[in-house]
This record gives sequence, C-alpha cells and structure tokens, in this order.
Amino acid sequence: MDPNLLKALNAARRDRQAAILVTALEGGKTWLVMKGDAVEGELGDAVGKAFSTGKSGVVEAGGERLFLNVHLPSPRMVIIGAVHISQALAPMAAMTGFDVRVIDPRTAFATEDRFSGVDLVADWPEDALRDRPIDAFTALVAVTHDPKIDDWPLISALKARAFYVGALGSRKTHARRVERLMQAGLSTDEINRIAAPIGLDIGAQSPEEIAVAVLAQAVAALRQRTNPAGG
Repeated sequence: MDPNLLKALNAARRDRQAAILVTALEGGKTWLVMKGDAVEGELGDAVGKAFSTGKSGVVEAGGERLFLNVHLPSPRMVIIGAVHISQALAPMAAMTGFDVRVIDPRTAFATEDRFSGVDLVADWPEDALRDRPIDAFTALVAVTHDPKIDDWPLISALKARAFYVGALGSRKTHARRVERLMQAGLSTDEINRIAAPIGLDIGAQSPEEIAVAVLAQAVAALRQRTNPAGG
C-alpha cells in the first residue's frame, strides 16, 4: 500500500472517522474515500451502502470490479444517569457491541455495586467527556430528568451529529427542554433529532423494557441511519 494512503487511513482511525479503502481488482489501483466525500454514480451508491452497513465486499461500478474495505469507528453509547434503566441498558448495549460509559455526578447513584463491570464515571458530563468527546459514532442516552446534568451532553451530542440522541421524559418535560435548548442557540432541526419520549413505542413499562426499547431504537439509528425522532 502507498505509505501516504496508509498514513491517511491510520489518521482516520485515530480520529474516529469513517473511511473506505477502494481497490480495483484489475490493475490494483487503490484510493481512500472518507464519509462525506462526493462520489457519483454507481460507486457513490455502493459507497453509501457500505458506510451504512459497515460491510466490506466486492462491487461492480463504472464497468470495474472493486473491493470496498470499510473502516468504521466502533460505536459508543454514553448513558447520562446511573438510574434503573441504565443498570439494564448498559450490559445489554455492551453485549450488542457498544463501548458503553455511564456518567452521573450523583455519587449515591453512581456506585460500583450498582454498575459492576461497567465503565462508570461519577463526575459531571462536561468533565467526564473531556478525554472522549461525543462524536458521530456515539449514541447519547440522557435519563436523569435533571436539566443541570442532561442538557450539556444533549447539546454536545447534537452539535457533534451523534447518530442517536435520546432523552427520557414526558412530552411536557420535553417541551420545556426544547425551550432551554433553543435559548442555548440550537436550531429547530437540531432539536428535532432528539428521540423524546425515548425508545421505540412498544408500550414499555419496566426499566428493563424501556432499556430494550432504547437499545432497539439506537441500533436502528446506527444501521439504518434514520432519525429516531421521525424528523
């Protein structure tokens, strides 16, 4: 591989950017396509599908057979709030392949006894996320019901274009949240990306059922690249 190409690919991996290494099976020409690059025609369609599914493979485009080697950052889930829903959601999300972190400054909730084996940070989100900021391959789940804790990570996730942003609360609670976020300078389009009430509408009642609904909605947003809020 061209050393410059390898350098660019390694930089993309380090910066958690999605990239596809395209190789022509006849002739061996290789080039790198970053997510967001303008690629037209059949190759553009194939690249878009590969970024969505994360699957590498051979495609035919423009009369050529090409191998698309997909490099996607591993998906993360940041759960704001060490509550009962989080106790169920964290291990389920980890089993599904998410790199999970639970954040809550309330030390009465954020205890090792309640979250054994979980990456748990008993600190304010502003400080806890300083070393691993939210990015486009992060799902943000805010479940504390406390604006002082939830609002900052919600704003950060929306600005970073996190693939999933969900917040617990009734429609009345969310209406007040919308007012605060608009005052913070977010646009209506950005705010409409929040899944609230959080989770798929499956009639969930228990914390475990709500966790199932949230995880399913996050996976759908990751794999189908849909807006879970329906906007």
